[in-house]
Amino acid sequence: MKASLDLAERAGIAAGSSGIDLCCCNGAGMRLLVRSRNVASMVGVDATEAMVERGRRLTREEGLDGRVRFVHADACKCDLPSASADFVWSEDAWCYVADKPKLIAEAARMVRPGGVIAFTDWVEGPVGLTDAEAQRFLGMMTFANVEDIAGYVKLLSASGCEMRVAEDTARFAPHFELYLNMIEMQLTYDVLRTLAFRAELMATLVDGFRFLAELARAGKIAQARFVARRP
Repeated sequence: MKASLDLAERAGIAAGSSGIDLCCCNGAGMRLLVRSRNVASMVGVDATEAMVERGRRLTREEGLDGRVRFVHADACKCDLPSASADFVWSEDAWCYVADKPKLIAEAARMVRPGGVIAFTDWVEGPVGLTDAEAQRFLGMMTFANVEDIAGYVKLLSASGCEMRVAEDTARFAPHFELYLNMIEMQLTYDVLRTLAFRAELMATLVDGFRFLAELARAGKIAQARFVARRP
């Protein structure tokens, strides 16, 4: 929640504005913006039908279905009107999209002149990944590829956007250490239950999280924050 509110503040997300969340998952970010920033309306786009249906249910339960709606579509070609949103939004999801140039171009198409594209994402850090580390990392996370900060800046600039923020949030390493502590010290039983009490899967999960934490501490992966304005 704090990361979401930090992004909203840096992007200047205003009360009464309208937004599009590309790769919205179940819409938690949209519901937060409606509640915390008094955004007038949000449209969420996601390619996974189960997530869209879950998002619709959760949004109805919170009484926000009049201000938040979902579209089941490819984020790279969602057929929403051009220049129709005050901002385009995403949190830690574009790492799953293979065609990032097409995705950025779609975001730039849908935002109004003077509007912003605001997102966080998992990126390759300044130290860089070895081939072996990249193969394991991408395989674990089912990412086709990852950008780095400079790569996203280049893509946004190529789509005619002016950069306002492009920075490492410095949240990655401490949060993975928190996840490990939660799994090993507080939520062990709950995690095991989700894994059908298979101890070998638990060991694989913990080993994977340790690997990600090590990459983050070494500056090889990071969470980055971006805000770009469409002139």
